[in-house]
Amino acid sequence: MAQMAATSDQLRSLGVDSLAIVGTELDNARLYFKFRPSRLALGADPQLTTHRSYGVPRPEPTPEMMQMIQNTHINPNGELPAPLPVPAAAEALSKLDGYEATPTDLREYETTFTQLKGQFLIDRDGIVRWSHIECSEEGFAGLGKFPSHDELLRAASFLTGSAARASS
Repeated sequence: MAQMAATSDQLRSLGVDSLAIVGTELDNARLYFKFRPSRLALGADPQLTTHRSYGVPRPEPTPEMMQMIQNTHINPNGELPAPLPVPAAAEALSKLDGYEATPTDLREYETTFTQLKGQFLIDRDGIVRWSHIECSEEGFAGLGKFPSHDELLRAASFLTGSAARASS
């Protein structure tokens, strides 16, 4: 989400609106984003209906997946001294914010822990024109890997015709 927020202004200049769907209850999302404000429009979907509708998988946690989670190092906003394994990064960022997990967080962790993420460009008619689903083609090696800022902008430019207009 941090990456999408950083790209949202440029996407908007291409006529593309960004929306992030979070798998949590509305009040819990409000509490979280009080600590970590986002420039993205947000929707709360605690039942993960949107994820299922767009075919974003939630695999069972296998030993292989758990190992990949430990081996995936992130530093989402550049606030950490160095990238850390996903669980350690989440813990470190919560400490930086003074955020303590709520009972809702703990309950939702059980139902959303392995939910993968997806990004979609959808046209005005509701047709998905481009997508990227975490791990979709690379197995767990794609865990935590998302399109770069430039890849998202190229896809949006191509789909909105901005690239064609810019070259003519």
